Amino acid sequence: MQRRAFLPLLAAQTIPDFTCPMDPDVHAKLPGRCPRCGMNLIPGLPDPLEFRMRIDVLPRVPSTTRTTSLRFHFVHPKTNKRVEKFEEIHERLLHLFLISEDRRYFAHEHPELEPGGYFRFHTQLPLPGFYRVLTDFYPAGATPQLLTAPLYVQGPPGPVPPLEAPNLQVKLRTDPPAPIAGLKTMLFFDLAPMAGVTPWLGAWGHLLSASADLLDLVHVHPAWEPYQNRVQFNVLFPRPGDYTLWAQFQRDGVVNTARFTVAVKALA
Repeated sequence: MQRRAFLPLLAAQTIPDFTCPMDPDVHAKLPGRCPRCGMNLIPGLPDPLEFRMRIDVLPRVPSTTRTTSLRFHFVHPKTNKRVEKFEEIHERLLHLFLISEDRRYFAHEHPELEPGGYFRFHTQLPLPGFYRVLTDFYPAGATPQLLTAPLYVQGPPGPVPPLEAPNLQVKLRTDPPAPIAGLKTMLFFDLAPMAGVTPWLGAWGHLLSASADLLDLVHVHPAWEPYQNRVQFNVLFPRPGDYTLWAQFQRDGVVNTARFTVAVKALA
């Protein structure tokens, strides 16, 4: 099941037995790990609540010519207290994505937790203009969260680091060939060579999808284990338009990032 930012969380339902907190459609009679994402199954899910994110930015107006420091913390929606305990989600406590408004710049990072429930990250963003910040985390005792915030950067444009796919060729096929908004699209990534491809951060691949206006963001993992040299993701694109996909796979210890553009049509 994909997780999408800016959508209302689904109301909790009666959940039998053991359930995956990331893929709540996965159930089991006994404790264990989710066969889809690898997370521990739990005997019941708490009511889904949307936490709040706070970001401190230094300097207050970031520039392409200087290092920008981002400090994150998260607030419980009922107690208004800062969250200090987190569960691992795909082997990390926080997944951070940074995407420029023209979608030329993409970064998937993992800030470390500091005392008091703060995460800190330092970077130098190469392009002026608007960025979308996306965080993926799992507060202890709650449900996994996917939260976004805007960031504006000034200054002259600098060189954009190229996406790295140094030891893997990645090709994409979609089913249906012309994806339709609101209906499931199957994304088949053919990897070559497949030898040496191993799971990265607890999954055979990571996929981030972004609409052209950066309002619809999806972080999803493979639906199944690879079949031969093919890895499948299932995505539901919410609106018509062009979507940028960043697919990440690890081979021989190197993370490869491939970018694609998919045109999504309206349901006739």
